[in-house]
Amino acid sequence: MSAAPQPQPAATTRPDPYAPKGLALTLESTGAILLALIWVLPLAYAVWAAIHPAEYTTRFVLSAPLTLDNFTRAWAAAPFARYFLNTFILVTMILAFQLVLGTLAAYALARQDFWGRDLAFALILAQLMIMPDALIVENYRTLARVNLIDTIPAIALPYIASAFGIFLLRQTFKTVPRELDDAARVEGASPLQVLMKVYVPLARPTYIAYGLVSVSYHWNNFLWPLLVTNSVESRPLTVGLQVFSSSDQGIDWAVICAATLMTSAPLLVGFLLFQRQFVQSFMRAGIK
Repeated sequence: MSAAPQPQPAATTRPDPYAPKGLALTLESTGAILLALIWVLPLAYAVWAAIHPAEYTTRFVLSAPLTLDNFTRAWAAAPFARYFLNTFILVTMILAFQLVLGTLAAYALARQDFWGRDLAFALILAQLMIMPDALIVENYRTLARVNLIDTIPAIALPYIASAFGIFLLRQTFKTVPRELDDAARVEGASPLQVLMKVYVPLARPTYIAYGLVSVSYHWNNFLWPLLVTNSVESRPLTVGLQVFSSSDQGIDWAVICAATLMTSAPLLVGFLLFQRQFVQSFMRAGIK
């Protein structure tokens, strides 16, 4: 007669020490919600004031009538069409130069052997630690000597060589396997062809991520354009909005909020449409 099977002890599961605690998770969620509210409240107020008459700017009545007259008045009160054109030319010019110069410099630093390469890269890293505001006076003097003050190129020139862009692309190019580089050279490709056919396509997520950062930064840049522009022909949107909302134009918060929404609408729409690509590009590019 066989012995009866002995009961097996119940398996015990050890708690994961890295699992988030309940209280910590609650605090984290609460903090995220509070930060989201702090970010969205000014935008929500701007939307409310822009689509309601001026008398409802500080009266939050759900039955308040809706209107688009504030946008019409804001567009007619200042040359926003010219400001939009100037800003589009500015960000396009800066991004084009940054991508071309950054690509060539990053490829040279990542794959070419030449004397002083490490020193050049060290100087580029040092530039990352220099605040742009520290160079405003010297940049203004230089542009004044060549008679470029109050022009769109004057706004763009200090930014066409981006140390951050060069560093980011160099780090991306260094992750490309050398076997691909060698295979292209065996097929008779020149260094420029290797760059354009091998490195640039593989770095596409990095280009997208950097392009989004560059466009958003220079679309919202204010201090340097304010210093070097004096006329409508060269003012970008940020400076034009500041002139429009000055005390000389009168304080009408409904119209000012409408103008603010008009100037920020392209960036808001672009982010809402491409937010998934925006996040994925940053993750693939290795930006933390």
